[in-house]
Amino acid sequence: MLDDVSAGIPAGATAIVGPSGAGKSTLLRLLDRLAEPDAGSIEFDGRALTEYDPLRLRREVGLVPQLPALLEGSVAANVEFAAGLAGRDADVERCLGLAGLDPSFAERDVSQLSVGEQQRAMLARALAQEPKVLLLDEPTSALDEEARDAVEATLRRLRHEIDVSLVLVSHDPAQARRLGDYVIRLRTGRVERCGPVEEVLA
Repeated sequence: MLDDVSAGIPAGATAIVGPSGAGKSTLLRLLDRLAEPDAGSIEFDGRALTEYDPLRLRREVGLVPQLPALLEGSVAANVEFAAGLAGRDADVERCLGLAGLDPSFAERDVSQLSVGEQQRAMLARALAQEPKVLLLDEPTSALDEEARDAVEATLRRLRHEIDVSLVLVSHDPAQARRLGDYVIRLRTGRVERCGPVEEVLA
């Protein structure tokens, strides 16, 4: 549960950190209108989130959940489905490349993917909608160190290749240092501190 949270999230890469139960994932769900605040308001691009149609908002603010939730079928079908929701034609190969997957993955059945590959397929699906912001909920928590490093490298590369901001939930301050420019540190539902990563996580 969050209590009297007030913070701004700048463009770029923001890490939301804190111990388990601090409210990190709850905050991320509020940013995508998967949950609504009991009080107060949240703004995106100068407008209250409540002014956005939730489906339209989720095309601009894409969420990659902690646990992969792919549709049955091929990776390409998942990417095409997401693009269709945004009224776009899917450039499957480009989305896979941005997510760090070889084009050969397009026809792979999602049930045959490793957890790390599923996480990348989820990222490719989110990118198919060409969002302005990607919300990433503990995207490497279920991965081994090698797969974690590969996903982190993909996220760093994304920031250089396309104009997208990242908001990353992580329990790991070291990961926040590697990926974030700005940090919001939560504890027991409140903002303990926020600011540039080198100040907050010094």
